[in-house]
Amino acid sequence: MADALHSAAIRLLRGLRKEDAVAGVTGAQLSVLSVLVFAGRQSVSALARAEQVSLPTMSRLLTEMERRGLVARTSESPDRRTAWVDVTEAGRALLLEGREKRLAKLVGWLEGLTAPERDLLHRSAKLMLRLGERDET
Repeated sequence: MADALHSAAIRLLRGLRKEDAVAGVTGAQLSVLSVLVFAGRQSVSALARAEQVSLPTMSRLLTEMERRGLVARTSESPDRRTAWVDVTEAGRALLLEGREKRLAKLVGWLEGLTAPERDLLHRSAKLMLRLGERDET
């Protein structure tokens, strides 16, 4: 069951990610934008922990995102040790537009299922969310 669930999740996400490629954004960039849009302003180190990457990797990612106008970094401490990252309006719009496109594609796929299949999938999705919450505590 674990193998089937793993494979299904990867295949679904791979199919939905095609919508993101059209916008010219990477999965890593979308993930950072998602954290910032839904959790708010973050330090660079908090983003690196959330994304499970090193600080240098996060810094490189943020530099590219700043160049594209998706995020803004600021430092409020006199020694500039702590950098804060905020999503820009352009970054927020990109994330939300991409999310709408992915959801629309998924809705189209769901329309091909019977009502009992959609109900089963809905209940299964709730269980999957519960499983995912176990690792967040």
